[in-house]
Amino acid sequence: MAKQGNITLKELSKRLNVSVSTVSRALNNHPDISPATIKKVQDLAKQLNYIPNLFAKGFRAKKTNTLGVVVPNICHVYTSTILKGILTQAESLGYRVIISESKNNEEKQIEMLKTMIQFGVDGVLMSLARKTKSMDGILGILNRIPLVLFDKVSDKIPCSQIVIDDEEASYNAIMHLIGLGKKRIAILKETENSYNSEKRFSGYKRALAASNITLDDTLIFNAEAVSLESGKRITKQIAAMETKPDAIFAITDNAAIGAIQTLKEHNIKIPDEIAVVGFSNSTKATIISPSLTTVNQPGSKIGATAVNYLLHEILNPKENMVTKTIEVKTNLVVRESTFKG
Repeated sequence: MAKQGNITLKELSKRLNVSVSTVSRALNNHPDISPATIKKVQDLAKQLNYIPNLFAKGFRAKKTNTLGVVVPNICHVYTSTILKGILTQAESLGYRVIISESKNNEEKQIEMLKTMIQFGVDGVLMSLARKTKSMDGILGILNRIPLVLFDKVSDKIPCSQIVIDDEEASYNAIMHLIGLGKKRIAILKETENSYNSEKRFSGYKRALAASNITLDDTLIFNAEAVSLESGKRITKQIAAMETKPDAIFAITDNAAIGAIQTLKEHNIKIPDEIAVVGFSNSTKATIISPSLTTVNQPGSKIGATAVNYLLHEILNPKENMVTKTIEVKTNLVVRESTFKG
């Protein structure tokens, strides 16, 4: 059976012997169109399974009620919680969402942004690819449509940015460990100077300084991606150290979980010998044993907040936009990896 193809306004107008504009207004319940004509047009549209072309409609109205989202990795657990917040908030306000993935590739990121413009989105929400170096392409997009950054952001891009206070969250996590008597605290962070990693490292250093603990370079471990695998690999190095740390702070839950698994393999008691703290409060944090103490990042709230700021910019195009950093509060969730109740 041959496919029918999409029914157009022109096809509806031809069958009903009325103008295309009459059909369009009837479908939108325009008051200038009689109830009888509205019923006739809408009945035929339903019968033929008419689906409006949003992009053509948006081109005419210069508005599609569609938001674009670009993220580094759709499968990342924390990213999925942010996306859920974006989708829920956008849909509640009458907006559709198109989601794409940059795969942490800078060229792909720009390609996705250009695709969003081709789709006619009203604005874009974006979390930057990890190795973003040039901001030129992004700044070019910012001159064309509203853009709001979230999670992975940059102070080189003048737009609204929705983040957590990474430095304060990290500071509180380290102070928790120090409060438990831990003094040799290792950190697992990113090699690249990523915004989030450096902020968390700053919080780590500030907590040590506030507690008169000397920064020890032998306790600073770097990885290109702070993943489960790098957490395991680095913790194997830690387990082989003659003078081991008494705590590990990983800037991701995945790396912290990798650390816990490796410490258990080496029969190192957690938290007695080495305590472990992660970052994000993923679902895995409660599945691992011992359960993981971690910074809770409210992903859904970040997503919803990002939508609200983007829509404000979309609906107020003449307002002079200034760079704003909006911080969403976090809290430390204490579990067995640092405390045995």
